[in-house]
Amino acid sequence: MELPSRYGPVAALSARAPEPGGHPAPIALLVPGYTGSKEDFAPLLDPITDAGMHAIAIDLPGQYESKGPDDEAAYLPAALGAVLAELVGKLSAEGNPVLLLGHSFGGLVVRGAVLAGAPVAGLTLMCTGPCELPDGPRRKALELGEPAIREHGMDAALRLREELDRMLPGRLAPAPELATFLRQRFLSTLPAGLLGMARGLRTEPDQVAPLARTLHTSGIPCLVTCGEGDDAWPVSTQRDMADRLDADFAVIPGARHSPNVENPSALLNTLLPTWRSWLTA
Repeated sequence: MELPSRYGPVAALSARAPEPGGHPAPIALLVPGYTGSKEDFAPLLDPITDAGMHAIAIDLPGQYESKGPDDEAAYLPAALGAVLAELVGKLSAEGNPVLLLGHSFGGLVVRGAVLAGAPVAGLTLMCTGPCELPDGPRRKALELGEPAIREHGMDAALRLREELDRMLPGRLAPAPELATFLRQRFLSTLPAGLLGMARGLRTEPDQVAPLARTLHTSGIPCLVTCGEGDDAWPVSTQRDMADRLDADFAVIPGARHSPNVENPSALLNTLLPTWRSWLTA
């Protein structure tokens, strides 16, 4: 499946729920993080559909099977947020309420979409923070990855990334089939996209106050959620962001930075009741 955008077609995985009586079903639009893709949300698609919603997971422009411009600035959160806001507008044009979820870097993008006027019925920020990525192994990997891409190319950057990933505390080696997919996905991502997104992760300002005003003014409910062992933005930082947004906050047990693959059932036990409450309010 492909969705139109100003940057070109956006690749998507989708699962459609029935629409009894012809009433438009809500859409859960799922946005991945840095080096991620639509496949990261595969464990969520069928359960979301079983709950009576359409599920659409996308590649961001420049990621994996989605094309994009050869301009690093086009991949900053605000720029991608404007593209996403346009996409949300198209999806909601037939009356389908859109629930927007962003993971990690995708959280910065969905925030940008709401600030750009995306007509959403609810916002979920998952394993993301209020501003740039704090000091730690993930930020260090970004700082090392940029010169590797610029000076030695994507193959060298991939080798460096795999070496750094093996050094992350608690990191489990992926199964061979998954490791092959992850390599293919990384090498298929546009270098300009990786460089631009990495720049966003290192420089994004704190936008919580304007987002809080937009959510309040537009009546958009918000959920902040993360794994109990999140090693990107600290759990305490994400809890504080939820307080500043007047948003619900939930910690997913048995998960680190990617509850969607590490404990999808516990994540769904948080998402689905919250989303239903928003839609019936």
